Amino acid sequence: MYYELLAILFLTGFGIVAGRVLIPFLRKLKFGQTVREEGPESHKAKTGTPTMGGILFFIMFLIGGIIFGSGKEIWFMILFSLVFGLIGFADDYLIILKKNNQGLNAKSKLLLIIFAALSGTWFYLNVLGYSTVIGINKFGIFIDLGTFYYFFAVLLIAGTTNAVNLTDGIDGLSTSISVVATLFYYIYAHSTDHYSVVVFCIFLFSSSFAFLYYNWNPAKVFMGDTGSLFLGGALAAMAMITKTEILLPLVGGVFVLETLSVIGQVFSYKMFKKRIFKMSPIHHHFELSGWREKKIVLIFSGTGLIFLILSLMLI
Repeated sequence: MYYELLAILFLTGFGIVAGRVLIPFLRKLKFGQTVREEGPESHKAKTGTPTMGGILFFIMFLIGGIIFGSGKEIWFMILFSLVFGLIGFADDYLIILKKNNQGLNAKSKLLLIIFAALSGTWFYLNVLGYSTVIGINKFGIFIDLGTFYYFFAVLLIAGTTNAVNLTDGIDGLSTSISVVATLFYYIYAHSTDHYSVVVFCIFLFSSSFAFLYYNWNPAKVFMGDTGSLFLGGALAAMAMITKTEILLPLVGGVFVLETLSVIGQVFSYKMFKKRIFKMSPIHHHFELSGWREKKIVLIFSGTGLIFLILSLMLI
């Protein structure tokens, strides 16, 4: 634990220094955020803030992997996350080129995510040799999905990456909740002597803390889809490696609630022409209700801790 803390401090410090180089570079390239027109009025002031800060995750995970990482599992998780981050990078870059909030069209983005999920799952099953069995140890319930595991994995991965992406709407929110979810995997990996996941969690803690140094309200940089899809991929990868796939929706319960708020809002409006929330995802509802961004982040992170405790009770 002592060495792990030192590694986190070292990598966090490295990330903060890297951020001091990266953010001015993004600003020089004019990689500024284009705020969506239908968003909260208060967000208009954020237009022009450097985006694609998720590149910091790329840098830190690759450096961390070179220094501390070894073995197929750790590099699978790093590269798996990186692939989804690159999809987000392409989306962000197109938004910057077009000077509007339209990057990859929804169909292209979904197809890329599905292809990446299928490719990663194939490697996970056929190269790393993991099984297609899912279940909950606490209850001794296990199901072998066989070939259907591919379908299950695509739903899990696509759902997670999109949920994290939806949650990335106010300063520090998505990263903070990801840190809480990562704590579950850190505890679980220690209890099961899963060294590769412990190391991966160290990378995720460090990069998140370094990013939050610049992304805490008022944010000096945004992660963009580059960062949110990377984080979603990272959470899905840890769930697969620890064979806790079925618990991921509970571990990331706040992400699920954010997604359900969007689904519920769309369904209600299409069916009854009425909105459930002032705006979705639900963090915008609270924002329009007068909550400050820092308050939303703290309360949502606290809610994430409740989901963390419930998840630990099932392992």
